[in-house]
Amino acid sequence: MARSRKWLFAAAVAVLTVAVTSGASQAQAAGPDDVGVMAAHKSPFNCGKTFYANNWSPGHSPSGSIDWQSYGSDAIGGETVRATAGGTARFYTTLAMADDIGILAYGNYVIVTHGDGTKTRYAHLASMVGSPGSSKSVSQGTAIGTVGGTGGDYAPHLHYEQITTGGAIDTSPTVEGVTVSLGQKKAVKSTNNCGGNPYSPEEVCGSGFSVIDQAALTGGRVYLLYNSGNSNNCVVTLKSTSLGAASPVSAFLEPQSGSRTTDSGSFAYYAGPVKKSAPGTCVKWGGSVGSSTYTSPFEHCG
Repeated sequence: MARSRKWLFAAAVAVLTVAVTSGASQAQAAGPDDVGVMAAHKSPFNCGKTFYANNWSPGHSPSGSIDWQSYGSDAIGGETVRATAGGTARFYTTLAMADDIGILAYGNYVIVTHGDGTKTRYAHLASMVGSPGSSKSVSQGTAIGTVGGTGGDYAPHLHYEQITTGGAIDTSPTVEGVTVSLGQKKAVKSTNNCGGNPYSPEEVCGSGFSVIDQAALTGGRVYLLYNSGNSNNCVVTLKSTSLGAASPVSAFLEPQSGSRTTDSGSFAYYAGPVKKSAPGTCVKWGGSVGSSTYTSPFEHCG
């Protein structure tokens, strides 16, 4: 009998859940004997962002998972996805697993194993901060990817699961103190990573870059990063005041005997990244927040 595309996707999700959920023999809902999700989870989005958490039922697979969707005029596509609680993140993809009608299930996805043994899964990501098969330690609020629609012909959204230590899906997950039970759809405002700028210099510059120098500014800090894999330098200036509101900020990078490149304007969180390849060449770097500026001498000549 021919099966519907929806049925095949549900089957693919169930198979993948068995494959990657440690200790689980099948994708199932949490029962009274399961250990509940104990970590205090925040929204998986930047501080202040509001999106719908949709625990739609019946028909969503696995039951109890959340589809985070656009709220009002705030479109979710491309949004930064952040760990809802700290732990160890591992990165996966099913993009090489297409069957004869193109069912790709989770697409790019991340599983975070938390200190209490519970897990969260973040699926259909457009991009991830780690390559498939890699892992990294994350704190609550660490960026792990961006919202997309990978794994099928999906509108951008974030598929999100809270998984108990027994491997079951919690069918009434709680984020930001808001419980979203089966059949419910609630608007949830994020308080994740609200302690400061929601971006890190490594996140702005991208994979492979590490901070090698930095300078304080009134209202922010400018960073110089280096990627030893390709000899690229990167400069980014992060604001610490007026976050989320456009205000003057800049970043520049100048290899010795080369031209200076500057990113300058009114930005909500940061200026940059400004990247240049300068193997064996000294660089001058710096930036500004408002009237506070920093300019280095030519240095870091490796």
